[in-house]
Amino acid sequence: MRLLACCYNDPEMQIDPDTVYPIRPDCRDDAPKTRFKPRPGLTLSPKRWKLLHNEEGVLDIAGMIKRVQRGGVHPTIKGEVWEFLLGCYDPKSTTEQRNQLRQQRRLEYENLKTKCREMDTTVGSGRVITMPVITEDGQPIEDPNSDRGARPSSVGSEQQTSGATLPKEVIQWKLTLHQIGLDVNRTDRVLVYYESQANLARLWDILAVYSWVDKDIGYCQGMSDLCSPISIILEHEADAFWCFERLMRRVRGNFISTSTSIGVRAQLTTLSTIMKSVDPKLHEHLEHLDGGEYLFAFRMLMVLFRREFSFVDTMYLWELMWSMEYNPNLFSMLESDNGTTRATTNDESVLRQCGKFERKILQAAKKEEEIPLSVFVVASVLEARNKKLLGEAKGLDDVVKILNEITGSLDAKKACREALQIHEKYLNTVKA
Repeated sequence: MRLLACCYNDPEMQIDPDTVYPIRPDCRDDAPKTRFKPRPGLTLSPKRWKLLHNEEGVLDIAGMIKRVQRGGVHPTIKGEVWEFLLGCYDPKSTTEQRNQLRQQRRLEYENLKTKCREMDTTVGSGRVITMPVITEDGQPIEDPNSDRGARPSSVGSEQQTSGATLPKEVIQWKLTLHQIGLDVNRTDRVLVYYESQANLARLWDILAVYSWVDKDIGYCQGMSDLCSPISIILEHEADAFWCFERLMRRVRGNFISTSTSIGVRAQLTTLSTIMKSVDPKLHEHLEHLDGGEYLFAFRMLMVLFRREFSFVDTMYLWELMWSMEYNPNLFSMLESDNGTTRATTNDESVLRQCGKFERKILQAAKKEEEIPLSVFVVASVLEARNKKLLGEAKGLDDVVKILNEITGSLDAKKACREALQIHEKYLNTVKA
């Protein structure tokens, strides 16, 4: 009883997340309201986080996953916890081993950033490019101007100003820089954090370097929405970059595009299959409205519900989903050439350290059932609006309107809980 009272009186647990990520006064009326509050005994607190490490710094991963699944992560330790949830570090590593790997990655990031700076000196300058700097055939565009973050005419590499032909991959990279800048200037602008030009430039730098590293994908709209929370919660830019890189390994398939489609459509097709199985009546209704391809859910999956939740609640939803999808072998899977492909197992010691959703996937032992939890979360959102969609939606515009009304009113934990139930129902339907 004394311990419980101590928890409830813990000032760490009484913190208001909106004071950690303050919203600009002129945007408070329009911004979605925050529902998440740290809860004693449920939320992973700084004190509990410290106790989950032994003397060498090895993490009790099962304890962490259990606590995050129950109540999310305290705002002051999100960065450290997210690095584990996204597989940046092996939970079996010691503090010394993580420090060595962290320093190695910081050096690697600095080398990558130096390379990018050699190709365009805006990188690392504290500025943001918002106008094209090069033509598609590799010719420099002199003195592009913008109201914010203008690029001086003197900026550019010797290779560019001398008129030498640039390599194709460099041209492709430089063509993305202004699009990154335009998106950065639109991302989370309700937050006081982005009133700082330095913080805008930091986000731009991370995305610019990532665009160079991942040449197959480059930069696509939506990446700034995914990167922004990570850039904010991790103090060191290099740590934020590698954390974002790990997140992109999970979702980069959504950004792979061809002349006819973009990767997230595959998840929409899967969503259609799920809805047809678990709620054929609603699926038939949506199909009748020409919504059977579920394109209205495109944004939810592409940017992981950034528009449906407040900034704080989005982070809460993400960490709930990542904890439920967590596999203790995530770090080694990401470090190997096999990407994130999981191996089925009935090893109880492994299963105990897995998140609820991952455990079900492993027990199902079907590779074809490796569907991201986010797809089932979308299904749970649709199910929660079942009656309204069936009763009021007479066209796709009505569907979009009804789904837009959920902004700021969704309960992240409830959505995840119902997503797990839909997943269970789907697996049973598939077996049947």
